[in-house]
Amino acid sequence: MLSFENIHLSFSGVKALNGVSFDVEEGELLSIIGPNGAGKTSLFNTLSGLHKPDQGDIKLNGTSLLTKSTHKRATLGLARMFQNIALYEHLTVLENILIGRHHLYKSPWWKQVLRTKSYRDEEVIQREKVEEVIDFLNLESYRLMPCGILPYGILKRVELARALCLEPTILLLDEPAAGLNQEETEDMARYILDIKEEFNITQILIEHHLHMVLDLADSIVVMDFGSMITKGTPDEIKKDPRVKAAYMGQEVQDGH
Repeated sequence: MLSFENIHLSFSGVKALNGVSFDVEEGELLSIIGPNGAGKTSLFNTLSGLHKPDQGDIKLNGTSLLTKSTHKRATLGLARMFQNIALYEHLTVLENILIGRHHLYKSPWWKQVLRTKSYRDEEVIQREKVEEVIDFLNLESYRLMPCGILPYGILKRVELARALCLEPTILLLDEPAAGLNQEETEDMARYILDIKEEFNITQILIEHHLHMVLDLADSIVVMDFGSMITKGTPDEIKKDPRVKAAYMGQEVQDGH
C-alpha cells in the first residue's frame, strides 16, 4: 500500500535519513523504533510532506507523493496524530475534532458563509460522523469543554479523534503514549487495536514504549542514525542480537 524507496534526507550536510526502504501492507500495524535521533520523526515529516527528500520516492498505491502538497496528502488518506499536542485550546473538544472533517465538506465557501440549507444539511452529516468518533473514544463527557482546561491524557485522545475524523487510509501515530501514565497507556493501546480491528485502517506507529510496540505491531522497522537496521515481526526483532544490544536492553532480553 505504501512504499519508501531509497529515501535520503539531510540538513546542512547532516544525514537524517540514509537510503531508507521498506513497504507497508494494507491493514498492517507497523511500528518504527530506534533511539532519539534515529530518523523516525524525519521519516514521518517526509511522508507528511513537511520535508522533501534529497533522493528517493514515497508511493501510495503506486502513485508518488512527492509532487503532492501536505493538504493534498490528507485528502489522499494520510492523517497524523502529533507527539506534541496541536489542538486549539480555546475551542471545544467537538470543535477541534470537527476540524478533521474540513476537507470532506463539499459545499463551496460562499454557501458556508451564507449557511444555505444544503450546507446546513451537510453539516448535520459531518457532525454525526464526529459524534461516532467521540463515542468510540469515550469523549462524550468532554465534548463541549474547551481543550485548554482538560488533562493531558484526554487531550491525547482528542488528538487521536481529530486524526480519525479525516477518515484516513493510513494513520500516523507519533508517540501516542508519550506523557501518559500506565492506565492511560493501556487505554491508548486498546484504542489502537480497536482502530485496526473495527476500521481496518493501516497504522504506522512511532513509540518508545517497547513492550507496547511488541504487543501491538504486526511488523517492526528498526532505525539508527538515519538508516534502517532491520524489519521483521516482533518475535524476529526480539531475537535479533543487534536490536537487543542497541534498543531493548537487558530487561527485554530477559523477557520481563
